[in-house]
Amino acid sequence: MVHGLMGQLRNFSHSLAGRLAADHRVVLVDRPGWGHSSIHGARPGIVVQAKMIAALIEQLELDKPLLVGHSLGGAVSLALALDRPDLVRGLALIAPLSQVVETAPAPFKGLLAPPVLRPVLAWTVAVPVGLRNGPRTAAAIFAPDPVPTDFALAGGGALAVRPKSYMAGSFELRTVPAEMAALTARYGEVRVPVAILYGRSDAVLDPELNGQRTAAEIPGATIELIDGGHMLPVTRPAETEAWLRRVLRQDLQATGGALTDTV
Repeated sequence: MVHGLMGQLRNFSHSLAGRLAADHRVVLVDRPGWGHSSIHGARPGIVVQAKMIAALIEQLELDKPLLVGHSLGGAVSLALALDRPDLVRGLALIAPLSQVVETAPAPFKGLLAPPVLRPVLAWTVAVPVGLRNGPRTAAAIFAPDPVPTDFALAGGGALAVRPKSYMAGSFELRTVPAEMAALTARYGEVRVPVAILYGRSDAVLDPELNGQRTAAEIPGATIELIDGGHMLPVTRPAETEAWLRRVLRQDLQATGGALTDTV
């Protein structure tokens, strides 16, 4: 499971992962620069992060897992499927960033600092401003669903209010459009099954652009819409689990009964 912008693996462990771990192996990762991960060398973009996830799959010797990507994690998952389709059995994309978004979503516009100012802002005003605006920002990202009262700790929300998170978020928000333009041009090459889940009331990413349009551009892709906003793994865990299990069952049928045990 690969998380999105300003997130980390607790976005999945808060409500969703445990439901699947009862009968599947579930692997959660912090993308480079997020959560408790660290970066050595140049900060990686979407394609390089996909290569890093691919290397992890090989290192853990996972047998073609289903790759679950939420939000910007969906873009990373798509990049991996395009370059290393041999490593995964398919993609399950939850509210994915999958198209070029010309205007940054409102809750993230504060990250659009020029690169030269990024370190200064990260280590001066980013944390106090983030603490002050945190509840309002979280409400905008979760809308129209409520933010769980324990999300700051159990969901890892507090980890977003750190200099390293501001640095990572600002970098990704500025570099994503060009990388997405290159990825979308290759969607006709996708050769693994792709399933997309979107909340009808997503206030961060447009379900029609990033969901329906993408499903139409990727051969054989499917899309399902449910009630809810952008943070479906947290706010709609039962519905998201049911959808993931349907995706896994479809894989089981398509492979003629081969065991699907890794997410």
